[in-house]
Amino acid sequence: MSASHDHDHDDAHTGPIKTPKQLAWAVLFAFVVPVIVIILLANYVSTDTKPAAGTAAFEAQAVAARIAPVGHVEVKDVNDAATMKTGEQVFQAQCSACHATGAAGAPKLGDASAWGPRIKSGFDALVHSALKGKGNMGPQGGGDFSDFEVSRAVVYMANQGGAKFDEPKMAAPAASAAQ
Repeated sequence: MSASHDHDHDDAHTGPIKTPKQLAWAVLFAFVVPVIVIILLANYVSTDTKPAAGTAAFEAQAVAARIAPVGHVEVKDVNDAATMKTGEQVFQAQCSACHATGAAGAPKLGDASAWGPRIKSGFDALVHSALKGKGNMGPQGGGDFSDFEVSRAVVYMANQGGAKFDEPKMAAPAASAAQ
């Protein structure tokens, strides 16, 4: 009985892998199968529907949009009054960052005491400061507006601070060389 007892005792402490061949297969499946499953899941999650022949993805307009250059050149007529921004629009787009809050020592919009000494220096001096920069303010306040638009913004801000400047008039276009 002791031989039978020893045999039962050995079976209780052994696993399902009894040969080296079974061990090799178990190791193979324990590492290879999870790797394959992970690769398949990654492909499933990351793949989008790819356009096939005959779809709209290969139409001339779609192809042109995909191969278009990153930047493009836009030519503006600086003498076109319809495309020019008003003083308030330029103020809202560029000047308000500092002149609405008084940041970096900028005179606040509508603060007559801060604008008074600046207004006394005259319109031309204010426009020159706005175009070239002064103190903490860079040229044009860091914006990309025409000189005419900046002068409109100067009139808007100065008039809010108590000035009575007239809206600047757009310069007449230069006569062409052919005339």
